[in-house]
Amino acid sequence: MTALPDNPPISDADRDSAVERLQEAFAEGHISREEMDERLHRVLTAGTRADLAAPLASLPEVNPESAPTLAAATGRLVRRGPWRVPRAFKVVSAFGRVRLDLSKAVIEHPVIDIELGLGTGGAKITVPCDAVVDIDGLQGGWKDVRYTPPRRSHLGSPVIRITGTTGFGRLRIRHARR
Repeated sequence: MTALPDNPPISDADRDSAVERLQEAFAEGHISREEMDERLHRVLTAGTRADLAAPLASLPEVNPESAPTLAAATGRLVRRGPWRVPRAFKVVSAFGRVRLDLSKAVIEHPVIDIELGLGTGGAKITVPCDAVVDIDGLQGGWKDVRYTPPRRSHLGSPVIRITGTTGFGRLRIRHARR
């Protein structure tokens, strides 16, 4: 199946996100078991965005406002060690420094969405050594974003999507050492 420019092919992360959305809809009682099975089949065989949109069309919209927010006006905002990472969350800091260490965190979702809202403070994010990082939706501010992707990624590795704005601070993303 060849995708047209206005109907791009989907990635594994898109497919994983759609599967997760169907599972959540089933768990919340929006669809029956039979309907979930039929929609899962359509998602798993989808090749383009249009193919993926159809089985998700009648599901309730995901509310981005329900995503938890880690916020600090000044000072430091630090998360490290074995903390449970939500599927999507926001990080907001006006003047403080942000340190997120996902290397030892409990990551239960195939795709993690982090929305940044940084003011003048900088941020450093450490991701697992095998993670895939997507910063296409990130708008850099005054300083550059520093990230060097690893030479290889592994099938089944978590995908970390970072979006939002960095303001006047610098964002550094690095992979943890093994």
